[in-house]
This record gives sequence, C-alpha cells and structure tokens, in this order.
Amino acid sequence: MTSSPLAPGIKLITSFSRDSWYRGFILLLTFLFYTAYHLSRKPISIVKSQLHRNCSFVIRPADLNITDNATWCDWVPFDQDNYQNLYGYLDNCFLVAYAIGMFFSGMFGERLPLRYYLAVGMLSSGLFTSLFGLGFYWNIHSLWYYCLVQALNGLVQTTGWPAVVACVGNWFGKGKRGFIMGVWNSHTSVGNILGSLIAGAFVSSAWGMSFIVPGIIIGAMGVLCFFFLVESKFSLEVYALLVSLQNHNIFTNLTPHVKLWIASLTRNLFCHAVLQGVVEFSLCLLFAKLVSYTFLYWLPLYIANVAHFDPKAAGDMSTLFDVGGILGGILAGVISDYTGGRATTCCVMLIVAAPMVSMLLFCGALVNGPYALITTAVSADLGTHECLAGNSRALSTVTAIIDGTGSIGMKGIHCPQRTI
Repeated sequence: MTSSPLAPGIKLITSFSRDSWYRGFILLLTFLFYTAYHLSRKPISIVKSQLHRNCSFVIRPADLNITDNATWCDWVPFDQDNYQNLYGYLDNCFLVAYAIGMFFSGMFGERLPLRYYLAVGMLSSGLFTSLFGLGFYWNIHSLWYYCLVQALNGLVQTTGWPAVVACVGNWFGKGKRGFIMGVWNSHTSVGNILGSLIAGAFVSSAWGMSFIVPGIIIGAMGVLCFFFLVESKFSLEVYALLVSLQNHNIFTNLTPHVKLWIASLTRNLFCHAVLQGVVEFSLCLLFAKLVSYTFLYWLPLYIANVAHFDPKAAGDMSTLFDVGGILGGILAGVISDYTGGRATTCCVMLIVAAPMVSMLLFCGALVNGPYALITTAVSADLGTHECLAGNSRALSTVTAIIDGTGSIGMKGIHCPQRTI
C-alpha cells in the first residue's frame, strides 16, 4: 500500500520551531491586549456629541414634561454653554494621570511579573471604563464622579504599554524589528476603529453601553492574560529547570541564560536614563502624540458639529485617521529596517505630515508612522542597548520614559476657549 506525500499544510506547520510558535502566540496575545486598551479609550470621543446636542433636531417624547426646550435632551452637567470646557476637564483628568503614571509604570513593570501586572491593569481598566458607563444607568450627574473615574482609568492604563513592549522585546531580536513591530503596532489603530464602531452602535440609544461593552472586553483580555501570557523565553527555561530539579533533585541544569540573569541582578539599571537617543525620541514623540490624541479625542465631535453628521456616522468617519495609522506604522517599520535610519524616517514623515492635517488618511499614516516606530522599535533598540548587558527587564523602564514624555504632549490637546 502506497501512501501519499505529507500534506502541504502539515509540512508548513512542522517547518516552524517551538520558539516560532511561541513568538507568534505572544505577538497575537499582546496585539489583542493593547487593542483592548485603546478600544476602551475611544468611547469618550464618540459619546461627547451625545452628551450635548442641538435639541431642536431631536424628537421629544410626548410624555416628557420639560421647562427648557434648548437643553432637554442633554446630559447634566454637560447641558451648559461651557460644555466644551467640561469635556476638556474629562480629557485632562485621564491624560495628566496617564502622563504622570507612565514614568512610574516602567519601574513597576521591571520589578513585577508582567503577566500579573498586565492582568491586574486590564481588569482595573475594565472596571473604571464600565463605571463611567454605569453613570448613565445610575443617573449620576456629578462632574466629579466622571473626572475621578477618568483619572483612575488613566493611571491603570499605564500598565499596558511598557509591559507589552517588554514582552515583545523579550521574544524578538533586532533583525527586522521595525517591520514586525510596525505590523504589531497596528493594534493602536485597530483598537481605535473597533472602539469607534462599538461605541457608535450604542451611543444614540444608551450611551452607557458604549463604555460598558469595551470595559467587559478589556476585562476579558485581563483574564486571558493571566492564564496564557508567557513573558519571555527565559520564563520557559526557568519552568523547565524547576521541573527538572523537582524530578531529579539536581542543580546542574542551570542554562547560560539563567546564569546571565543571576549576574545581571547586581548591575546598575539606571544607565538607560542617559542612553543616547532617549531624550531626543521622547521629545519627538511628545509632538507626535499631541497631534494623534487631538484627533483621538476631538475628531468625532468636530465632524459631528461641522459636517452635521449624527454621532455614529461621525465616529465611523473618524476611523479614516486610524486606517492611515495602520498603513503608516507598517511603512515606517519597513523603511527603517531597510535604511537603518529610524530617526531619519521619523523626521521625514513628520515634516511631510505638516501640510496634510486636512487629509485624514494621509495624516494618519504620516503621524502614526513615527509614533509607532518610536514607541516600538526605537524603544526596543534603546531598551536592549549594550549598556544594559542583556538585562531586558530595563526595556520596560526605557519604554515608559519615552512614552511618558510623549504623553505630556497629550496634555496640550485641550484649550478651554476653542470653538468647534
């Protein structure tokens, strides 16, 4: 009896090593994790146009007894003429807490197991995101409540970026890092797009669900993280070593990686603070984030007010910026890998972006391209600098320093006197 050759699909599967499967699995997991982080940040920009509306265009229920025809459909306290200022307070509560917390998050990420750190961060973020939406069902009209929830959510959201970059940096070397992280970093734009679509589906009927559903999703990702995340190849080696010691009661299986880790515990971890390029790229990211988060928080409201779209249509239109961001992140990674000039790639793209602010798709590509490159490949390169002698745990702090400085730029997105 003759047998057929091995199926092509099986050949393809067996051609990958165990490490390749782990790398792919970790890349997918961390992609889903940070997609959930951004998905839970997006609803506020969609819901803004629902909290304060032109009530003359809204059909009033027949049984509704009102005294103010101009603001009957608005959500108190955003029914006042200074509603844009109040929106700014909400944004700033999140962004200031996020910017401050990011500088400390990297240090915690170095010292705590990343699996626990990420899981707790996502579960906490799910809680605070849902609490904002529950204000609709609990009929809460206190600005302080929403500001407090936003500030606490900003703090716990800082757990995400340093931890996921550290995980990916632990599994992938420097070869083609720009391309890999360019593709992987599309989670930011994918999260924004999904967040817009999910929030838009509920915003006109019950805006509280625009927050509760994303909150449940990121909470579920936290559970997934706890059960499945492997933060580094070293973790697998330690596990295998412990199993060997338990089974054979021997201490002769220490791998070179384990010995290197033991030796690195005595090294100074603060040299990354003065690595060449950290300051320069941090300042560059500051201005890139200023533009990116201006679009994130204000673009749907701008489209709704200027183009007179309904909240769902405005949210859908705003996703063009994020679609461009996906393409730009990949393009920036490929170019920087090919040329070897990460700084040059960022510089050229940001210069070209300046006159394109009115063109959402191209602006998204040219702004988020450098944004993605700095927060991923550049951070990973600096975090694995030879100064650190293989201590990849410091990658978390380097990432936090760069992203924390960039987050200061987000503080500039709100001007109380602006007119939309």
